[in-house]
Amino acid sequence: MEESGQKLEQRENQASVGVRMKRQLTLTNGVATTMSIMIGSGIFLSPKGVLRATGSVGLSLIVWTLSGVLSLLGALCYVELGTTIPKSGGDYTYLHEIFGPWVAFVKIWQNFTIGGPCATAVLAITVAQYVLYPFFTPCPAPYLAVRLIAAVCLGLVGFANCYSVRLAAQLNNVLTFLKLGALGIIIVFGGIQLAKGHTDNLDPANAFDGTTSSVGDAMVSFYSALWAYSGWQSLNAIVEELKNPTRTLPQCVAISVPLVTVMFVLTNIAYFTAMTPDELLASDAVAVTFANRLLGTMSWIIPLAVAVSTFGTLLTNTLAFSRPWMVAAREGTLPRILSMIQIDRLTPAPAVILRISFSLLMLIPDDVYKVLNLMGFAGWLSSAVTVIGLLWWRYKKPDLPRPIKMNLAIPVLFVLLSLFMVVVSFVSAPVECGIGLAILASAVPVYAVFVHWKNKPAWFMSFEGQNSLFRSTRRYVTTRLQLILNVVPQDPTVKIK
Repeated sequence: MEESGQKLEQRENQASVGVRMKRQLTLTNGVATTMSIMIGSGIFLSPKGVLRATGSVGLSLIVWTLSGVLSLLGALCYVELGTTIPKSGGDYTYLHEIFGPWVAFVKIWQNFTIGGPCATAVLAITVAQYVLYPFFTPCPAPYLAVRLIAAVCLGLVGFANCYSVRLAAQLNNVLTFLKLGALGIIIVFGGIQLAKGHTDNLDPANAFDGTTSSVGDAMVSFYSALWAYSGWQSLNAIVEELKNPTRTLPQCVAISVPLVTVMFVLTNIAYFTAMTPDELLASDAVAVTFANRLLGTMSWIIPLAVAVSTFGTLLTNTLAFSRPWMVAAREGTLPRILSMIQIDRLTPAPAVILRISFSLLMLIPDDVYKVLNLMGFAGWLSSAVTVIGLLWWRYKKPDLPRPIKMNLAIPVLFVLLSLFMVVVSFVSAPVECGIGLAILASAVPVYAVFVHWKNKPAWFMSFEGQNSLFRSTRRYVTTRLQLILNVVPQDPTVKIK
């Protein structure tokens, strides 16, 4: 134990000379990161949900376009936040800085317990399903095979993110190029169809036939489309690792979000050149049906492309969204070990490993999608509250340096639309949202008892593990993990370069 303590002291001494996350992500890496998370499986799956809710081709294309505009509004708000508060962590950091640790803990509690691991597990399962699709179609792939492939994917992603931030970013660049190529194939073949005169579904004279008369259904269609666009705020979670974030962050948003919007709309147009609305609604995998009709013997490319696309999202999702855990631990909200970084690799290995471990556990339930749906509204709620914080600071701290300041109409409009999405979520799935709200509410007593309450009575401190036996055991576990993972706390005195 004494020898371990000496080794640990030597390693922690290295933190005093500048062990810190590096600014090593370029504009290219930033654009690839944002696009990689946004272009996941959604564009291959959501068109069916959007069309079912809207009832017509014309309105569905309008919904896809407006959803891209809403995503851009949100991304612009987060540009102001990310340049005003240039710290990693995204929503958690902004909520902590503006509203304090109580509100921030609610966000990180949701992400730590259910939201983050479930989202990662769902991505891994989607990759596995499409990898196995050519081998088992038309039957579903066996549960065990899907879970084993998903576990392998999680292991690969965890290794890449622990080994090197630069490696993960470069691998993501390649995968982003491949997924853009996959969408490009669909768009090009759709263009060929248009050139051949297959424009019946897109003819303005009948494009709006069957449009829903229900305002509620039309609004629900945005929920499906916006799920495909999710991830536009991902770069804010790693802003400390961006080179020149004041310039790079807005440039990444200006390039990636409009480009993704254009590609999503063109991809949907391409789908309607090969399928009627009824045929699209009858398809369980829209992109695969499109490929089977137009690509012939090369139709296997699309299931593979969906798998590659989703794997890229899984990789980048882990890269970006392990950082809030690291930042929360750095602020004292989560266990201290999660704030540490690997000495040689300068990666947040403990946070990555724990996220992957929790995600592996989430592979066990038969229908992890239902678990994820419990927190479906939480993303829009946290975004709305975060941008409300932006407006509050505009009022409370008008002289605060803001390298980039958006027109007031942008955050106001985004807040109204985000709150509307929260209402839509509750109307469409009141039971699931109610359970999710209860999970969010459970963060308050947890924080009150285990973080905020400082002067605990002796009996509670013994129960919590504050007596000497538990304290020494906890210290032993922490030091062992530090030695095994070769991690130390970040140096708070070093300015990130």
